[in-house]
Amino acid sequence: IAFQPDASFHGLEGLKHMPTAIKPGIYDESLAGEPLEVQTEAAREMVSRLAREEGLFVGISSGAAAVAALEVASQLDEGVVVTVFPDAGYKYLSDKNLWK
Repeated sequence: IAFQPDASFHGLEGLKHMPTAIKPGIYDESLAGEPLEVQTEAAREMVSRLAREEGLFVGISSGAAAVAALEVASQLDEGVVVTVFPDAGYKYLSDKNLWK
């Protein structure tokens, strides 16, 4: 399962909105299935939540991954969902609004 920002102009640094992105030659859209769309604000809120409730110091891309994973989990009757947190919070220390 893949996820992407919900709009071409977003605040999810490093992530691409694939419908409007320049795609590299190795990109194969059929491998990811239907991508989930994640709002920038939802990812930012998840970063704060993961720090506050779980003690995880993650970045905004990781917040987006958590939002997408929870969306997938909410659609399952049973099973396990695994995601990878691709960044850490240290890159966002100067963003005072993120760490409320």
